[in-house]
Amino acid sequence: MVSSYDEGSQTGRRHVTRRRRALVAATTAAVLAGGLLVTPTAQANPATASTTSPSDAGGIRPGTKTPRLLWGSCGATLEQFRCATAEVPTDYDAPRGATTTIALIKLPASGPGRRLGTLFTNPGGPGGSGVEFVTQAEALYTPAVRARYDVLGFDPRGVARSDPATCFPTAEQEAAAPLMQTAYPLTRPEGRKYIADAVSFGRQCTSTSPSRFRHASTANVARDLELLRRAVGDAKLTYAGYSYGTLLGATYAKLFPGRVGRFVLDGTVDPLAWSGTGSGAAAGRVPFGIRSRQGVGASETFTEFGRLCRSAGPAGCSLAALGDPVAVVERTFDRLAVRPVTVATPAGPLVIDQQAAVAITFSALYDPAAWSYLSDLLAALSAPSPDKGRVLGALARTNTVYGEQARGERQPGARRGDDYTSVGGNLASLCVDTKASGRLGAYPAIADAYDRVAPYFGRYRLWTGAVCERWSVQDSDAFTGPWQQTTHAKVLVIGTRFDPATPYRQTRPYAALFPRADVLTVNGYGHTALLKSSCADRAITRYLLTGATAGRSATCRQDTPPFRDGAALRSGSEGVSPRLLGL
Repeated sequence: MVSSYDEGSQTGRRHVTRRRRALVAATTAAVLAGGLLVTPTAQANPATASTTSPSDAGGIRPGTKTPRLLWGSCGATLEQFRCATAEVPTDYDAPRGATTTIALIKLPASGPGRRLGTLFTNPGGPGGSGVEFVTQAEALYTPAVRARYDVLGFDPRGVARSDPATCFPTAEQEAAAPLMQTAYPLTRPEGRKYIADAVSFGRQCTSTSPSRFRHASTANVARDLELLRRAVGDAKLTYAGYSYGTLLGATYAKLFPGRVGRFVLDGTVDPLAWSGTGSGAAAGRVPFGIRSRQGVGASETFTEFGRLCRSAGPAGCSLAALGDPVAVVERTFDRLAVRPVTVATPAGPLVIDQQAAVAITFSALYDPAAWSYLSDLLAALSAPSPDKGRVLGALARTNTVYGEQARGERQPGARRGDDYTSVGGNLASLCVDTKASGRLGAYPAIADAYDRVAPYFGRYRLWTGAVCERWSVQDSDAFTGPWQQTTHAKVLVIGTRFDPATPYRQTRPYAALFPRADVLTVNGYGHTALLKSSCADRAITRYLLTGATAGRSATCRQDTPPFRDGAALRSGSEGVSPRLLGL
């Protein structure tokens, strides 16, 4: 969608634990986790025309076999769900050649009422597990939606259970790689080491799983999605995509404009910035980590975190008792850069330095229900001599990705080692989709400049595309634009005012790519509208059931503002993990 220094750090930080590695696995290469006319035949872009027949539909050649889905049990713990696998062409230019296995899960429509079809979903990332996402469908979609639709999730090619693109022979070797020990570098010497580690890591990925990376473009995921639509028998695709899932939705719409049905596109990624085919801040010469606008989005959302904390006062936000919340946190971040906090856990020592604290904060900004917990953690870390038990307890309650990373079961038949859920799943689509800036050597200087634009978060998010800068494997079937859509279907585009990962400023430009797009604005905070607004849930339900919206520009409120009844929030349910919404 996922840290500390070993050698060469100005603070001599060591004792990297598995829990810290889990955080880095989700943050080192994490992106928008989840941001123009094509010919009437909706082929791939001109750069790939030599490998694509003019008669192809979206790059799927005539005679390509539709997968046969044999739905069966998902196991005793998921009795209401059905699971299957689909075999799709690894290379759509060779549809009768090798195949890739796609893992699927669905929650069958419960009724009453006439079944409307299948709601396909993607939770973002790239690298998010759609199978895991749909296991929480009962919390994610209203009873009315679940009554009329089968809700289907799939792990995209290269991800989790779908022939994962792994970077090392084993998960243990990946976790021990030098790049996985640091969320991002602070100083220029550390930056130079990080660059060397990123290049080495990329080479390791492309030598371990060359074929899986070579065919992992978002365009090929969209082609898989089209075959799955055919397999379930729906005339058009009904789809809900979040964060990176909106890029997948835009790609599908370009390749298969006549097959677009009802599309819910929440937390929009700018496809011109993603591919590096835009202008200005979306141009290819701009590093991907800046093109994504996540540094600025996180900085704006963090400023709101501070403002709302101050308004809530100490009763709702513990940071407010210590002074201006933003100033307190910035002092804490600066101190952690030279004096990290180490706490004991059952898995071993856990070191929280500036990079870890910034990464934790970024992740917690996804979910406003966690902001009271985040304030407790940052308040505990701000003490001259932090209470380590208080720090550990508050950390556990922030409900961030700072914990054990979910690992898929190892599969037989790996290429050069085990199949496992790898950070390669995050890199697979990104590195073959996006244009490298060619400025990797300048990243340390760029980081210093971007830090002045978006303090702390700008430096952190800049480095997310570093591994892709010298990526040696490309997918000739990738689609990189132009992005103006030709579909006649009306789509529903949703943006949250203060979204750290997919900033609201991308919402209307994204919608403008579609001839018919209605925008729903959620006046609230966090990444996507999922689990945040019953008003938005009603709007989505109405659209999916009837195709109707509240108009081209509608608004909804968030149900519970951050820090409202902070004590009650602290004792309440953690809800659905934000890591299911991409990275």
